[in-house]
Amino acid sequence: MDQKKAAVHKPQKATLGRMIWKHRALMLMLLVGLVYYIIFHYGPMYGIQIAFKDYKFRKGIWGSSWVGFHWFIRMFSGQNFAVVFRNTVLISLYKLIAGFPAPIIFALLLNDLGGKWFKKTVQTVSYLPHFLSWVILGGIFLQILSPSTGAVNYVIKLFGGEPIYFLGDPRWFRSTMVILSVWKGFGWGSIIYLATISGIDPGLYEAATIDGANRFQQALHITLPSITPIISIMFIMNSGSIINDDFDQIFNLYNENVYRVGDVISTYVYRQGLIEMKYSYTTAVGVFKNVISFAIILLTNFITSKFSEYGIW
Repeated sequence: MDQKKAAVHKPQKATLGRMIWKHRALMLMLLVGLVYYIIFHYGPMYGIQIAFKDYKFRKGIWGSSWVGFHWFIRMFSGQNFAVVFRNTVLISLYKLIAGFPAPIIFALLLNDLGGKWFKKTVQTVSYLPHFLSWVILGGIFLQILSPSTGAVNYVIKLFGGEPIYFLGDPRWFRSTMVILSVWKGFGWGSIIYLATISGIDPGLYEAATIDGANRFQQALHITLPSITPIISIMFIMNSGSIINDDFDQIFNLYNENVYRVGDVISTYVYRQGLIEMKYSYTTAVGVFKNVISFAIILLTNFITSKFSEYGIW
């Protein structure tokens, strides 16, 4: 009798179909995101074949003749692309070095702030730059950093210094781009770390306080280790940006005086593709850029997983 009851009450094995139906509301929300990526990210991959063709607008993609790796050979043999590639890597690497720790440090400091109202105010103010486009910020900083009428140079001249053309001097352009990028993104980037910190057991801090640990020691030995998995994952994802660049920022702030240090792949593609209409060549540049980004992410994930237990897969 007991064996029959056990057989009757034996739990059914969960199948994929049952799991989908059980979480159908979540699946419907996921479907919206999948449709978006299929239409706007995977669908356009159809045009990648332009990189291997001598694309003519009149003939279309299918009617254009195949040329193999002609555009890739031309890309690697061209001197201009070498300069652009170096600028992209340097600016993006500087942004990663300076910008990746910034939201982590800000989240740790914000977590130790006393006063709920003051903490929320600081948090809100730090988010605001993220919602302003570089079109708006570009106009603002062109005025603020102007060598003749800008507020920054006014202060420099007030202390006896010489005006600096931050956006027109090759010696200052990259540093200016990095500082402005970090300023715009560190508040928004801290959200994920603050969310992780809020999930840490308060009992750990209470026990540390009883043991005589100060706030710095608590942050070093409790908070930081607790958010290490998120830090590892975010570092892997951000590593792909070493070959990527912020087109909006560079395009709205650079000029011909700083082309040799500020011209990056996206602005180069814009000029070559949309202005000079070299569609096949710029598609080849885009394919190369995406392949390198993917390879960097794979390599970073492999190294991170090798020396720690955290990784994307």
